[in-house]
Amino acid sequence: MQWADVLADASLGNLPYKIELDELGRIVMSPASNRHGILQARLVRLLARLFNEGEILVECSISTHAGVKVADVAWMSAEFNARHGDITPCPAAPELCIEVLSPSNSPAEMTEMIHLYLGYGAREVWTVSEAGDIRLFGPEGERELSCFENLGRPAL
Repeated sequence: MQWADVLADASLGNLPYKIELDELGRIVMSPASNRHGILQARLVRLLARLFNEGEILVECSISTHAGVKVADVAWMSAEFNARHGDITPCPAAPELCIEVLSPSNSPAEMTEMIHLYLGYGAREVWTVSEAGDIRLFGPEGERELSCFENLGRPAL
């Protein structure tokens, strides 16, 4: 299955799940809670305060060798947006990709997701716990401060 097939399938449109494709084109679904949605909304408001330019996306689809992955929230610069903004799924990861953790996410799955986003061009990946705690990651591993100018240590 291709991502365009997922988007065109009306039966998948109202599912209460986040949908991704694995490397074999199989649909992978994970349930979304109201808490997950609240944290996504808080992250959008936070990013709107922190970045004066660029675009903020919710449910940003990214094509990878491991299938189409969907970042819960992402920020893309104006330059990235000019190159890839309307392409679905994005052929590269936006500069900042954020995953809101769910009880079903394993540490190994999150490590793989972080590496995928960074490997496809993200400068930084955040994970956000259900309690709202933010962890920041770059190619070197976990970091204390954001690589984005003036962001420091973001908090919800």
